[in-house]
This record gives sequence, structure tokens and C-alpha cells, in this order.
Amino acid sequence: MKKEPIETIHIDSITQSHQLMRIDKPKHPLFSIVRFEDIEQQALDSRLRLIFGYYQITLKRNCPGKLQYGQTMYDFDEGVMSFFAPKQVNILEPGEVLARSGWLLNIHPDFLRTYPLAQKIKDYGFFEYAVNEALILSEEEEKSIIAIFQQIEREYTLPIDNFSQDVVISNIELLLTYCNRYYNRQFIVRKATNHTLLGKFEKLLNEYFDNKMTDKGLPTVKYFADAMNISPNYLGDMLRQLTGNNVQQHIHERLINKAKELLSTTDFSVNEIAYELGFEYPQSFSKLFKNKTNLSPSEFRQAFQ
Repeated sequence: MKKEPIETIHIDSITQSHQLMRIDKPKHPLFSIVRFEDIEQQALDSRLRLIFGYYQITLKRNCPGKLQYGQTMYDFDEGVMSFFAPKQVNILEPGEVLARSGWLLNIHPDFLRTYPLAQKIKDYGFFEYAVNEALILSEEEEKSIIAIFQQIEREYTLPIDNFSQDVVISNIELLLTYCNRYYNRQFIVRKATNHTLLGKFEKLLNEYFDNKMTDKGLPTVKYFADAMNISPNYLGDMLRQLTGNNVQQHIHERLINKAKELLSTTDFSVNEIAYELGFEYPQSFSKLFKNKTNLSPSEFRQAFQ
């Protein structure tokens, strides 16, 4: 049976978002903070795809029943945070309801444009974690986050002056710093799950290098992330937490081990090995090998002759 097409709504402005939520227009065109208590519950009859043109940070509390967020079910008894970057897809399912309480923070990229946070915000991996898992807060963590939301809300309601934007952005940066700390804690707490992901990554890595690679080229971080159905940033953060190395370092380590195997057990030329490993240019392979081992491929091979 063919599925019905999903309606897609592009929400490019925060004002448009407020209109759809049937609440007052934002006090600032590029920034707003809304309490879920003030948003009217609207039942969905069919799936809906939302694509926002700005950052969204939510703290959801007292959400009835169990809801699925990414790949995981949550009961929302605790505070649950989610993060969306501009152009990230958010799919709402029929029957989904809003949280009974909490906050929705909307931040247009132009609001940050002249501040260092405009670049720094892109480095927070959890803005892509929506495809995998939410941030679950402990009771104490939730208190800290609520205090920051309240401070942002307080500033939002005040008349705008020359310091308003500075204060709000400082609090947003503080909020993201705390979230980064709590996500790191969550990685530690969920080591069992992450070790399963690590095992899956290593299996994919071995399969890639054990098969003929000439036609596939060098593996990318995105290749493994897509195969594991998680974001590249999530995969990188998980590996760094468990092993201390990022994805590219793992790929290079496995690649160098495969190169050593071919150099020591076959009569292939260095150029042939480079092509076998997926390099377009042999000199790129030789440069990487020398950088990782302090030996050229030919010097390494001589030790086995």
C-alpha cells in the first residue's frame, strides 16, 4: 500500500512560527522564547514535516505518555532537551502532543551574526543528535537549565536597550556550555550502548578494508555515520569519549594497518597498493604513510626483505 505524501512546511521566520502556534508575535524578529504552557494544543491528523530556518532549543517537561524522539522512546518524566539547527528536518507524527510545560527557544542565525557564537554554535554536535537521542536531564541538571531559561525569558520581556542582545547571547552561550557538559555525562552513563555502536563501527571499518577498495575510494566519516543511522558529529563524539580518537583517526589507523599488510605480504608496487586502498594519487598515500609511521612505504617494505 502506497504511503501518503508528507506535507512539508518551511518556516523561515520566527514571526511565521508564532503565527502557526497562534501566539503573540515575537518581541524581537530574530529571537524569541516561549513557554509550552502558552501554546495551544493542536491535534495532527497526518504526518507533518517541518523545516525551520533558525536554531531551536527546547526543554520539554510533563509530556503525557511515551513519545519517540529519534531512535529512542522517552516518558518525559524528567526534563528532556532537543536541539535543531537551521534546515534540519523535524517530523511530527499523528496524535503527537506538545509538552505540558517547558520552554522553546528560537534563535535566527542573523541574531548571532556579529558575535563569536555565530561560528562556535556550529561546533556543538548535539544540534545533529535529533536523529539519534535527546538530552535527558537529572533533577539537579534540570534546575540549572531552568534557571538559565528563566534568565533569558526575563531579559526577553524587558525593553530593548544597547545591552539586551549581549546579555541574551551570553546566556545562550552559558546554556550551550551546560548542555555540552551534560551530553558528555550522558555519553559516560550510556557506555554500554555506545560500546555496541563502537563494535558496529569497527565491524563496518573492517568490512570496508577487507573488501576490494579500488572502486570505492577512501572511506568518509559520512559513509560510516549513514551506515549506522547516526549523525557524523554524534559518531565523532561517541568515539572520542570511548577511545580518545576521532573518526578520521580510526580510519587512518585501519588504513595504515592494511597498507602495512600489503607492503609486507605482497609484491604489489607502492602505486598499486595506493590504488588498492582507494587513493586517487599515490603520492597522497605515501605522504600519509610517512606522516603516520615516520617511514616511506618503500622503507617499511625493506624491513621485510
